[in-house]
Amino acid sequence: MKIAFVGKGGSGKTTLSSLFIRHLAAADAPVIAVDADINQHLGAALGLSDEEAAALPAMGAHLPLIKEYLRGSNPRITSSDTMIKTTPPGEGSRLLRVREENPVYDTCARAVTLDDGGIRLMATGPFTESDLGVACYHSKVGAVELCLNHLVDGSDEYVVVDMTAGSDSFASGMFTRFDMTFLVAEPTRKGVSVYRQYKEYARDFGVSLRVIGNKVQGPEDVDFLRDEVGDDLLVTVGHSDWVRAMEKGRPPRFELLEAANRMALQALQNAADDSYAHRDWERYTRQMVHFHLRNAESWGNAKTGADLAAQVDPGFVLDEALAAPQPS
Repeated sequence: MKIAFVGKGGSGKTTLSSLFIRHLAAADAPVIAVDADINQHLGAALGLSDEEAAALPAMGAHLPLIKEYLRGSNPRITSSDTMIKTTPPGEGSRLLRVREENPVYDTCARAVTLDDGGIRLMATGPFTESDLGVACYHSKVGAVELCLNHLVDGSDEYVVVDMTAGSDSFASGMFTRFDMTFLVAEPTRKGVSVYRQYKEYARDFGVSLRVIGNKVQGPEDVDFLRDEVGDDLLVTVGHSDWVRAMEKGRPPRFELLEAANRMALQALQNAADDSYAHRDWERYTRQMVHFHLRNAESWGNAKTGADLAAQVDPGFVLDEALAAPQPS
């Protein structure tokens, strides 16, 4: 399952995504966690020291390797230099699987040991001083999008992405890459503003969206969120001594997280698992192609000097049937 956590800056989406990742790992689920936020805090929320978090390899810095590996023997892609963030797979492309070893994971992922299990952690990389004035952060997030386009995952596997804050996710088609999107909202007018934007933008794309009410202090906060987001409100989360200790760098064992919050995390997993019944690989592939053609026409063709529409393999559909390991 591909799962996104979104929300405005300061909403607590990174904290909640890290708790969800810990919850999945405690159940021995295979997990790939991806920090795609401009403020790279997921590693720290998962218990890494500042030095360990800073040492995570940046996916954006290894984009040439990612492109060359995913290109494989696809005859429609004449050079990895012509691949952009939306390039879809086709016959001959190499695909990524959650439970495998490959050069992309070897280079861009690191194993993180949690209390009750382990995960793979990947990070798009921070926006550095050298990028100012010359780079767009979305070009770095493009490494994540390209990997998601080539990822085949099953019902018992989880890819959890901590997305960039606000509505920046709509700068490309990456918001359609997920089986479930959890939007973290505080019980304030500003807190639900991103929800309204997301709901409007996603309306025509069949995006599964549920809201996590965070920093809820009582029934009035719950009522406010229910009035604003209706049935999209899935769970609410209040104060947590465990989270406060985590933010100080001294978290207890995860099994000591408050029972109400453990139940909320299980509700998130249930909602994500339930979305599997609605997975439509043909629609997924069609949307992938749709955004690729839009990006090709608006900037991709000019940047690469190639007709990127020719990269589309009209007979190819990404599907779990393609999940068997391929020769590297």
